[in-house]
Amino acid sequence: MLSKALLRLGAGAARHPWRVIAAWLVAATLAVLAAVAFGGRTADSMSAPGLDSRRAAELIERAATGQEGMTAQVVVTPLAEGATFFDDDGARTALTRLRDEVTRLPHVLGTSDPAGALDAGGDIAVRGGLVSADGRIAVVRVQYPDQSRLSAEDLDALVALGDRLRPELPLRVEMGGNLFYAFSDPDGGVSELIGLLAAAAILFLAFGSLVAAALPIGMAVFALTVGIATMTLLAGVTEVPTFAPVLGSMVGLGVGIDYALFVLARHREYLACGLDPQTAAGRAVATAGRPVVLAGGTVVVSILGLAVANVPFMTVGGLAVSIVVLTMVLASVTLLPAFLGAAGPRLGRAGRIGRALRARRSGRLARRRDSAAGAAPAVGWRRWLGHVGRHPVPYAAGAAALLLTATLPVLGLRVGLPDDGSLPQSRTERRAYDLVAEGFGPGINGPLVIAADPTGDPGVLDRLVAGVAADPGIASVAPTHIDRATGIATLVVFPTTSPQDEATADTIARLRADVLPTAIGPGPARAHVGGAAASLSDVGRRTSERLPALVAAVLAMSFLLLMLVFRSVLVPLKAVLLNLLSIGAAYGIMVAVFQWGWGGALIGLEATVPIVSFIPMFLFAILFGLSMDYEVFLLSRVREEYLRTGDNDTAIVEGVSGTARIITSAALIMVAVFLSFAVADDPSTKMFGLGLATAILIDATVVRMVLVPATMTLLGRTNWWLPTWLDRLLPHGPADTAETDSADDSDAETTGEAPLPGPVGRWRT
Repeated sequence: MLSKALLRLGAGAARHPWRVIAAWLVAATLAVLAAVAFGGRTADSMSAPGLDSRRAAELIERAATGQEGMTAQVVVTPLAEGATFFDDDGARTALTRLRDEVTRLPHVLGTSDPAGALDAGGDIAVRGGLVSADGRIAVVRVQYPDQSRLSAEDLDALVALGDRLRPELPLRVEMGGNLFYAFSDPDGGVSELIGLLAAAAILFLAFGSLVAAALPIGMAVFALTVGIATMTLLAGVTEVPTFAPVLGSMVGLGVGIDYALFVLARHREYLACGLDPQTAAGRAVATAGRPVVLAGGTVVVSILGLAVANVPFMTVGGLAVSIVVLTMVLASVTLLPAFLGAAGPRLGRAGRIGRALRARRSGRLARRRDSAAGAAPAVGWRRWLGHVGRHPVPYAAGAAALLLTATLPVLGLRVGLPDDGSLPQSRTERRAYDLVAEGFGPGINGPLVIAADPTGDPGVLDRLVAGVAADPGIASVAPTHIDRATGIATLVVFPTTSPQDEATADTIARLRADVLPTAIGPGPARAHVGGAAASLSDVGRRTSERLPALVAAVLAMSFLLLMLVFRSVLVPLKAVLLNLLSIGAAYGIMVAVFQWGWGGALIGLEATVPIVSFIPMFLFAILFGLSMDYEVFLLSRVREEYLRTGDNDTAIVEGVSGTARIITSAALIMVAVFLSFAVADDPSTKMFGLGLATAILIDATVVRMVLVPATMTLLGRTNWWLPTWLDRLLPHGPADTAETDSADDSDAETTGEAPLPGPVGRWRT
C-alpha cells in the first residue's frame, strides 16, 4: 500500500526533522567528498558499435598511426596589418617559438611545423595545409594520445599556454579542435542560478511566504548536490557525456521544485483544516507524494528507454540524468516533510508582504467573488472552463489546428551536430574556426579519415586516392600514411563544406555507397570512412532509425500506466495523443528557431544550425515523462470529482479549476528553469532548454486548459468507459480513492482525530 508507506515515511520525517536533515547533510557531504576523491570528468565519445565510422576507428587503432587520438589546433595570424608569414621574419620566428612550446606540453605526441615548411619552400607549406595561400594564416596541428589517457588538465595546460604567450608574441593566437569539445566545462552555473531565482519569485507569488518559497528551493539544491556528485562518481567508472550534468541540473531543478510544490500545497491545505504540522506533512506525502513517485518513476523509465538506441553515450547519459530525478523523488518524500515539520505552523500563514499582496488582490476580486466559489483565483478558471465546455468543438478544432501548424516544420528536421562555427564570437574555438575557414576553406574544420586494409590487393590504394580526389565534395587529399606492421593505410581528406553542412553528410554517404566500393571492387580489401564528422553523421542516422521504437515503447507504457491509474480506455488514449501534439509542436518550434533562424537572436544564436542528432530522442523521453506529471495530477482530480458527483461536466470544471493554479505555478517554474539554460553559449544546451520550455508551456496552457476540457466534454461519460472483461483483469488502481482514504483513516486512528471530512480526505492534487 503505497499511500500508507508514504504516510509513515512523511510523518516520521516531520516528527524527527533534524535527524532527517542531518542525514541528508551527511549524505551530501560524503557524496561530494567521494566525487572529489574518486569521480571522473565528463567526456564525449560520439560513437556506437556497428557503425562504419567505428570500424574505421578500429582500423586506425590497429595501425597505431596516432590519428586515433585527440587533436587540437592552434591558429595564428600576424598582428601587423598586411603582414604575412611569407615576408615577416618576426612573425615566422614567433610561430616557431609557439610551436616549440606547444610540443613540450604534457602528453603531446607531435605537432605540425608550418614555419619549418615555409623555410623549406613556401609552396610546401601551402600544399600541406599549414599556411594559407595568401600567407596570412598558419595552423599548428597538435596530436594527443587516445582520450582515455587524457584529462581536462591537458586542455587547461594548452589554454594557459596561449594566455601566457599572447602578450609576448606579435601574433593573434586562437585555439580549437576536439580536445576542446571533449573536455570543455559544460554550460551551467549562471543558468542554474537564474533558474533558481526565477523559481523563488514564482513560489513567493504562489504562496505569499518567504519560508514557503525557500523550502522547495532548499530541497532541490540539496538533492541536486547529491545527484550531480553521484553522476561524477559514475564518470569515474564509465564515460559520462558532457551534456549530462547540464541536462541533469536542468531536469532535476525543474522536477524537484515542481514535486516539492505539489507536496507543499497539499501540506498547507491540511494546516488550514487545523491539523498539526507533523500530521499535515504525513498526509501531504501520503496523498501528493504518491503521484510524485508515479510521475518520477515514469520520467526515469522513459529516460532509461534511451538504451533502445544502442548508442552507449546516450544510454549512460540517460542513466546519469535518471539518478538526479530519482534523488529528487527521494528528497520530496523524506527531506521535504522534514523541512515542513521543522517549519511548524508558520507555513500556514503568509508573511507581511504576502498578506499585503493577497489583500490587494482580494480587493480587486471582491466584487466578482461568488459566495460558493472558494478560493478567488478559481472563479476565473471556472468561468473559462464553462465557456470552453459550452463551445467544445471550435476550441478543440482550433487548438489542435494550432499545434499541428506548429508541428509542420518537423518535416524539414535535419539532424547533425553544430560545429564551432555556431559558438559565440567570445569563444576562442569560434574565432579559430573562422580563421581556418577563411584561410583554407570550411571543410578544413571537419576532415574525414578513410582507413583501408588493402589485404590481397596492393593496387587498391592508388584507385582509392584517385576516386576520392575526383569526388566533387572533396577539396583536397593529404598524403597517404601506411603502417608497415599492419599494412593499414589512412587517408585524411578535406570536404568542400563545413562539418555541420548537410552536403558533408551527403559526401560521406556518397563515398561509402559509390566511391569506396568502386575503388575496392570485389576483392578482400576493405575501407571505411571515419573522423568526427562521419561519427556524428552515423550517430544521427542511428538515433533517427531507432526513434520510432522508443516512441512506440514509451507510448505503450504510458497508455497502460494511465489505464491502470484511471481505469479507462479513452482517457489514456486521449492523453497519449495530446502529449504527442505538444511534443511535436515543440520539435517544430525548435526547427524554426535553430534551422530557420526565426527569433534565434533572442537566445543568442548567431547562426543557423542543425538539430543535434541525439536531442530529439532525449527530448521525447524526458518530455513524455514530464507531461505525465501534469496528466496524473489533473486527471486524478477530475476522476475524483466524477466519482463524487457522477456528472462529467461538473467533474471537468471542478477538477481542472481545482488544479489550475498549482499546475500553472509548477509549469511557470519549469519554463523559467529551462529558459534560463536556453541563453547558454553551447547550441546543444540552448536546444535542450528551449525544447523543454516550449513543450511544458504548450502542455500547461493549450493542452491542459483548452484541449483536455474540450475533448473530455465531447466524450462525455465515455471518458470513463472500460470494458467489463478488462476491468476484471486490471488490478485495483489508485484512481479509486479507497487507498488514500484508508491511509487518512489509519493516520486518524494513530492521532486520535477523526478523518478529514469531504474532499480534503481524498486525493485532490
